[in-house]
Parts: sequence; C-alpha cells; structure tokens
Amino acid sequence: MIRKISPNLLLLGIVVLSLFTWYFAREMAGVSGFPLDDAWIHQTYARSLAHGEGWTFTPGEPSAGATAPFWVLLLVPGYWLGAAPFAWVMLLAVIQLWGVGALGISAWRRIGLGNHWWGFACASLLVFEWHLIWAGLSGMETLLYGLISLAVLTLLLELKKNPEAKIVVWVVAGAVVGLGVWVRPEAVTLLALIGMAAGMDSGQPLKTRLKHLLLSLAGFSLFFGTYLGFNRWLAGAWWPNTFYAKQAEYSALQEIPLLSRLVEQFSPLIAGVLIALLPGFIFLIYQSLKQRDWVLLSGAAWALGHVAMYALRLPVIYQHGRYVIPAIPLFVLLGFVGTFQLVSTLRRGRTKWLLSRVWGGLIIGFLGLFWLLGIRAYLDDVALIDGEMVAAAAWLSENTTEDDLIAAHDIGAIGYFTQRPIVDLAGLVSPDVIPFIRDEPALAEYLDQRCPAFLVTFPDWYTLLPELGEPVYQSDTQVTRDLGGENMVIYRWEGEGTCQ
Repeated sequence: MIRKISPNLLLLGIVVLSLFTWYFAREMAGVSGFPLDDAWIHQTYARSLAHGEGWTFTPGEPSAGATAPFWVLLLVPGYWLGAAPFAWVMLLAVIQLWGVGALGISAWRRIGLGNHWWGFACASLLVFEWHLIWAGLSGMETLLYGLISLAVLTLLLELKKNPEAKIVVWVVAGAVVGLGVWVRPEAVTLLALIGMAAGMDSGQPLKTRLKHLLLSLAGFSLFFGTYLGFNRWLAGAWWPNTFYAKQAEYSALQEIPLLSRLVEQFSPLIAGVLIALLPGFIFLIYQSLKQRDWVLLSGAAWALGHVAMYALRLPVIYQHGRYVIPAIPLFVLLGFVGTFQLVSTLRRGRTKWLLSRVWGGLIIGFLGLFWLLGIRAYLDDVALIDGEMVAAAAWLSENTTEDDLIAAHDIGAIGYFTQRPIVDLAGLVSPDVIPFIRDEPALAEYLDQRCPAFLVTFPDWYTLLPELGEPVYQSDTQVTRDLGGENMVIYRWEGEGTCQ
C-alpha cells in the first residue's frame, strides 16, 4: 500500500505534522508572534504595500530597510486576504519546507543512488532539521534562500543527467540566482556554484563552457539589473541599507582571529543532525574530487564558502546562526549522499551491517533530539521578542502621540504596532546613522539634533545613551534574564538639554 503513495504527498503530510506540532507547543506555552524582531520589519513593509502606502516603514517615508524585497511581496497577499501575520507565515512555511524536501527527492534521483525511498529518507532529514523549521516559522526569508540554493544545485544535476535540456536549464539556473538576490543580496554568490560546475566540466569544449556561462548570466541579469535599479531608485544606493549597516555595526568582530571566527560560524550548524553527517560530507568531497564530479563538488564548495564568507565579513552567530542556516539544505543533502556512498564502499558482511545500523541510529537520534530541543529554543525566542520588543511597542502605543519621534535599535515591533516616526539606531531605515553606528558620543549628538521623545534599548547595549535619558518603563520578562540578558528599557530622552 505504501508503495502506491506518492513520496511528495507523504512528505507534505510529514511537513504539516511537524510544523503544527511546533505550533501547538507554541499555543500551549501561551506565546505568540515571531522569534525575531526583524520579522516585524518585513510585516510593516508588506502592510504598507497592501494598503497602497508604497515601500514605507514609517508612514510617508520610502526606505530600503527590508533586505528581502521578494519576501515582502510574498507577505502582501496575507493582508489582502485579512489573514493574521503568523497564519500567513505558517502557510508559507509549509510550502517552503515541503519545497526543500521535494527538491531533496529530486536531487537524489538525479544523483542516481539507491531507490526513491532513499531519496525520501534524505528529504525527511531536511524537513525535520530543526534550524529549517525554526527558519520557516521565523517570519524571515532564511528558509526561502536555502530553498533557492538547493534549487540551483538540483538544476545543475539535471544538466548533468540530461544534456539535451542544457540551453533552457542554464538560463533558468541563472534566473533562479537572480531571483535569489531579491531574497538575500548574498545569493549572488550562487553564480560561483554555476561557474564552477560549468567551467570545470572538462568533458565540454571551452567554447561550450563559455556559452553555458553566458546563458546563465543572461538569465541572472533579467532579475539582477532590476534589483540594483530598485535599490538605487528607493535609497540612492545599489545595495539595501542593511548590506552596509550590519557590516558597520559588527566591524569590530573582524579583529577576532580568522580561525576562531570560522569555528564559531560552523558551531551552530553542527547543533543538529549535521553532526552525524559530517563524515559523509567530507567523504563526498573526496569522492567528487576523485570522480571529477564538479556539480556535487561545487555544491559542497558553495556551502563551505557561504559559512566562510560570514566569518570574514559578518562574524555573528546569534539566533542559532541565522545567516548561515541557508547553507544547511546543501550540507544535509550532500552529507547524506556522502554517508550513503561511504557505507556502500564497505564490503558486505557483519561490519557493514553493524556500521550502517549504528550510523543510521545516530542520524535518527540526533535528528529527533534536536527537533525536540529546537521546540524549546523556538518558544524561548518567541517569548523573548513578545516580552521585550512587542511589550515595549504596546507601552509606546498607549503613552505616546502619533507625532512622537522614537529612537530605537530594534525597530521591528515598534514600527509595526505603533506606526510612529522612528530614528533607527541600527541604520536600517535611518542610513545616515551608519557612518557612526558604534560611536556613542556621535550618536548622542545626532539624537540631540533629532530630538526624539523616547529612546528604546537594552541597557547593556550602550553605555552613554542610557545615561542621557530618564527611565519610564522596563519590561519584566523572565526568559530574557534566564538567557543572560537584561530587560528592555524605555527612556525619556533628555540628552544634553538641547531638546527641552
């Protein structure tokens, strides 16, 4: 009977079951919202678009504070249909996570290992990987970027298996990368994956390889050119404000030794099933080099390079390594492929029988253990955002007027729930802050020029700014203190007295 069931249909049922288990755990814990404040930034832009107010965060002020324009567009129909923000994100999470699993099955078939139920097993690892579930429910574009990276690799595997489809698929692969840039600007690095797969294909003449690269670039340019134009029109720069703001804010971390940064970037990834798949991932690299399988090797190189890129430019690992999570689908797929290859090289006998079952047990054990631990982490994250950012926004809504200017470092919930004018100390919607984003005296002078009514921040984030205000509200969220943080404080801004 089970053989008559479509693997993709069965996979969809598993995805729905897994996500709704997390949802019911959330309901039982009495928390709501998202595990990231940034999710409310996307929701604010989407609501503005849905209501005909343009690409605005603060009413009447167009800005480029959303890193993922395409993700914002996907949120807009939820407002047209009157859906609650989380309900629409939940639906998108089901679609995205199922898409990741379906691509896992498709990629497995094209690689040509074992029967399709081994591909289903690979897909199950993907859809139960807790980072990906967390990302799907985060309200952010993280999982969509991971899906796009897996789609590019799957297209390259199709090119390898079906040479007759090359012209169309090379263009499509480039177009998918171009669309990916609308999701995350660093998706431009996926061109390197295509370039390596095409450029290293010694089975093709140089002229043919160049033709394939040009076809991909043509498809890429269809979306990339409009992306650059969009940012230039909206904010006067080729890249979104976040591209500059985040790097400026955490530039001091680049002084940490590179090896330490690399280890730190990889540490969140192995807090999951990937820890049991690492030997297989390493073996896949060895086998791909040996067999000159440039497609699989390019996928592994991109995944490693993505993590290394953040170690070099933005070495932060908060929120479970949210910036490197998009590489997890490729790590898991290729790690499972390598594990299958490694076990297959062993001679039949008791050793192979025992190793395959012990290894399989470890994979399943780590997958289930971290799936459960992931629920706890997700609930804590949502409770923190609700108890700090959303609660502060509720206080501001009740105790400020529509014209009161609010200065804040975390602007998502404040912007969404208050719709007040905002000075963004993180530079996302206030790009003039970026040049002195970590210079507190300069920030204080800037605030004295803008004269906000209130300053909203965690007291341990700054040293000088809290001293220039009078505390009027502090949250009382226990989970924040349990996680080693301080509660959010709202200060009435006094500065040096020039705003009085």
